[in-house]
Amino acid sequence: MNDVDAIVVALGRALVARGAMLATAESCTGGLVAAACTAVAGSSAWFERGFVTYSNAAKSESLGVAPELIAAHGAVSAEVAGAMAAGALARSHATLAAAVTGIAGPGGATPGKPVGTVWIAWAGRGEAPVAELLQLSGDRTAIRGETVRVVLDRLVAAATAA
Repeated sequence: MNDVDAIVVALGRALVARGAMLATAESCTGGLVAAACTAVAGSSAWFERGFVTYSNAAKSESLGVAPELIAAHGAVSAEVAGAMAAGALARSHATLAAAVTGIAGPGGATPGKPVGTVWIAWAGRGEAPVAELLQLSGDRTAIRGETVRVVLDRLVAAATAA
């Protein structure tokens, strides 16, 4: 069992213990968080669904992220990550959601948002989303992989805190 699998097992145990279900909303990770969760046997007891919303239009259409919010803050922002998490909760039966939006590279950097800039957010039903900025280094694969690990770590903490 690798590190990510071990984190997922801990997440599953925490969610099952509180009767909770998880939804994910992913952009730059392209479903890797959901894939990590569902790679572990028994995840159907706690993984509800995953949204891959790579484009801005998908963020708006699938998760209800206001186009004006994206225009004002950019897709890679705390505001959009939080809205993605809230949208995943609103459009699922989950009680906990995580969201990821970022620049995995090699292109896509903008002034103030270099490659490796990733915003993650998580929220429980009825709670305000919590957003966190990650500044990661490495190639696209490394950035996406580290993002998955950090998101899963934060979800374990959120699931065990409640």
